[in-house]
Amino acid sequence: MNRLIEIFTFSEKTPLIFTQANFWIFFAVVYFIYALLYRKKKARSAYLLLISLFFYYKTSGLFVGLLLFSTVVDFFIGKGIYKTGNSTQRKFLVTLSVLVNLLVLSYFKYAYFFTDAVNYLFHSHFQVSNVLADWGNLMGGITYFTVDKIILPVGISFYTFQTISYSVDIYRGKLKPLTSIIDFGFFVSFFPQLVAGPIVRASEFVPQIHKDLTVDASSFNRGSYLILKGLIKKMIFADFIAMHFLDSVFNAPQLFSGFTNVMAMIGYSLQIYGDFSGYTDIAIGLALLMGFELPVNFNSPYKALNCGDFWKRWHISLSTWLKDYLYIPLGGNRKGSLASYIITAIIIMGVLLAFGNLNAIIIIFAICGSLLLLAYKYPKVEHHINTNINILLTMLIGGLWHGASWKFVIWGGLNGLGVMTYKYWRKISPYEKATHTLAVVWKIAITFTFITFTRIYFRGESMNHIQKWYHQVWYNFDIAHALEVVLHYKWVFVMMLLGYVSHWLPMRVKFLIEEVYHKSPILLKGIVAIIVAVICYQAYSSAFQPFIYFQF
Repeated sequence: MNRLIEIFTFSEKTPLIFTQANFWIFFAVVYFIYALLYRKKKARSAYLLLISLFFYYKTSGLFVGLLLFSTVVDFFIGKGIYKTGNSTQRKFLVTLSVLVNLLVLSYFKYAYFFTDAVNYLFHSHFQVSNVLADWGNLMGGITYFTVDKIILPVGISFYTFQTISYSVDIYRGKLKPLTSIIDFGFFVSFFPQLVAGPIVRASEFVPQIHKDLTVDASSFNRGSYLILKGLIKKMIFADFIAMHFLDSVFNAPQLFSGFTNVMAMIGYSLQIYGDFSGYTDIAIGLALLMGFELPVNFNSPYKALNCGDFWKRWHISLSTWLKDYLYIPLGGNRKGSLASYIITAIIIMGVLLAFGNLNAIIIIFAICGSLLLLAYKYPKVEHHINTNINILLTMLIGGLWHGASWKFVIWGGLNGLGVMTYKYWRKISPYEKATHTLAVVWKIAITFTFITFTRIYFRGESMNHIQKWYHQVWYNFDIAHALEVVLHYKWVFVMMLLGYVSHWLPMRVKFLIEEVYHKSPILLKGIVAIIVAVICYQAYSSAFQPFIYFQF
């Protein structure tokens, strides 16, 4: 009884996380009630909305109010966009939706980032203050909330992008607004994907709200298989190697050899894939058990043949969102805009200023000036420049979406350069069309290496830590003691090997394994679930490992 009370009351110590037993008790209770009313559409939406809001409350406390604010604002703005026939009013309303959402996101996620940038540029001394907490204290008459620190609400970037796409799609005429705020709230807050994606488009999800749902054997098989696969990815391939190897290295890279630091980067690529794709596998599986389809978010990303191919396979819901709502509006591969040039220049200058390199800024200005002169003189050159600027700007903003730090911007910029470089390489490479095994392995290896080692800017604790990592790799690689490192962390390297081998298995083998599971009797499925649970429990540590993408 005490356990149930603990699950259904708010506590920062007991969040509802997929890898915790509390969540599965919670889901069992929720699912039992859901089975009684899922055929009634209105009751189903209302019930799942309440459950989703409670789930977010358990995860983020009073920030559930922020989710409700975003829901109400975009619901009525969406209706206004659809009803008005005035072009100016439609543009105003869609702009209002985008600005409100981005301002809320920027306040919670980028307040420190922008304040530090302004203080650095103008030698000012502005301090960040939690305005909402201050208002709460004034209204309550007591000092209840901390005002000197802004806490980032879990999953705010995900549901913000969902509500923006809703308003924009209505403006573009691709979608009719929902008439029920309960249905819209359910779309925004659906708990399996609420805090870490995948980012769901209204055009994909809304039709499912209004149709008759059935959970047949196929949905149960697919859903349960994805849940078990996701738990293995997260708790064994991600958490185990993080707790027993990666965290120690990244916390103090100067204490480990260059070889160990390189192995940590290779391990991190497996960790972040296991962590994030594991979450989305579980989310998609839970949705299937309730009769809903969520979009695929990963497609064997480390089988990518180039950087562009990688971003078509990794975090697909974000990549396609950025393409449809940022890259194409900027002009895509057709044209550029003055705004895209200015924003790109500002971001690049910000990165350089973060390093304090004023000479580099002058060089960048000279290069940009030369490119603009070439674009003015030669229209064909302008087309290439515009396309590359749009690609780079999309990737820079994509990097900034992941975190309020210049190191994330650098990471996004490097990936943008990777995509741009490949565009030209494929035109001159005599091996681009080669399909024999050696050529494919070579392309995969090059792409994986590039993606892995750009992630030092993603995982590094700070620019100081990143510099120490480079120093150890360059000056203290210590290959002579590599075998000792491997033997010392033998179980970590065994897990890394198993993780990568399972990832690079041919798709036909993966489909065969899944088909065998689907066709197995329910008793055997239960045994498999118990085995997976025992293995995950053995790998479990009392040191709680939250999902990496919760911070975004």
